[in-house]
Amino acid sequence: MSLRFLTAGESHGPAITAILEGLPAGLPLSAEIINRELMRRQQGYGSGPRMKIEKDEVVILSGVLDGKSTGAPITLMIENEDHSAWKGKSIPPMTIPRPGHADLVGAIKYGYSDLRPSLERASARETTARVAVGAICKLLLAQFGVQVGGYVAAIGKVAANLEGMPLAARVEKAESSPVRCPDPAAAKTMMAHIEQAIQEGNTLGGIIAVFALGLPPGLGSYAHWDRRLDARLGAAILSIPAIKGVEIGPAFEISQLSGTEAQDEIFVQGPNLVRKTNRAGGIEAGITNGQPVLIRAAMKPIASTLTPQKTVDLVTGQSAQTSYERSDICPVPRAVPILEAMVAFTLAEALLEKLGGDSIDEIKPRFANLRRSSLSDLPMDDKDRVWWPR
Repeated sequence: MSLRFLTAGESHGPAITAILEGLPAGLPLSAEIINRELMRRQQGYGSGPRMKIEKDEVVILSGVLDGKSTGAPITLMIENEDHSAWKGKSIPPMTIPRPGHADLVGAIKYGYSDLRPSLERASARETTARVAVGAICKLLLAQFGVQVGGYVAAIGKVAANLEGMPLAARVEKAESSPVRCPDPAAAKTMMAHIEQAIQEGNTLGGIIAVFALGLPPGLGSYAHWDRRLDARLGAAILSIPAIKGVEIGPAFEISQLSGTEAQDEIFVQGPNLVRKTNRAGGIEAGITNGQPVLIRAAMKPIASTLTPQKTVDLVTGQSAQTSYERSDICPVPRAVPILEAMVAFTLAEALLEKLGGDSIDEIKPRFANLRRSSLSDLPMDDKDRVWWPR
């Protein structure tokens, strides 16, 4: 059985829920572990007023007994504190779509007579459930020495200078920064940039970096297009609201290089095969090669702005201006744990596909016996073959 999850719930409904299926039995798990990740999602300079209302805490409804996963589906629920302000209340009609949001396209697709159903489900509030699922997947990966981390690389036109800083150190420094940026000087400028956007009634986007350390080679596949790990990571990240671009490794930078400059040459170091560069971002031909997996994602400025934008009232057919729906000014810092969650889920799924097994105790010996990048794990018989007989 493969690892998969579904989420359900609306932004202002009673709760956001998730069901995670395929997690092996025996993983130590508690609500506190998940709540730590939910708290990270609520923190970040430039967040909107709703984060002062919600106190996200998970309730585990199934799949965990005596503090360990049972192998059965895990049901997670996070109540919406703000639901009390909406329950039983008459809500004015929403007929003026905001550019860049799901308002108009949702009404076209589903035939809504009001735009709110689009907003309610497309809202980034849904990502609360993803972070809860991701927390479990991070915990699973940690059982095998795999770490997933992330940080803010840029907000607007302000970019961090991180040359020479180890990846693990970037996460540590990022978590002590209000904008989750490891570069203190850039973080200070980013905060000023956000303050300016607040004064102007505008929003800001940016670039988020996520990485994974400790992954074995051999996860993913080139045999089918939808099993390539870079494709699966790209799809997972692009499913997050406002994410519009993804690169694995320095993809756009190396697109300007020649072929001999863009690859990661292979060397022998003792019994091991090693690389001195990581331009592939840890994935070659859709398969992990044992190096850190490096991902960068572009997040656009979100659609809800205090400054009105031009649009059309769908009732009158006349030109109109958007009205403000409560939201973040800059969601980039808060999006870091969301991207980490989707990366962790995708990697956990690929790891379980490779290893199989129904319990942690069954899987760990298989992980220890995986082939690595060493000459001893790659015996070649050096014989001619007729690959396609007549």
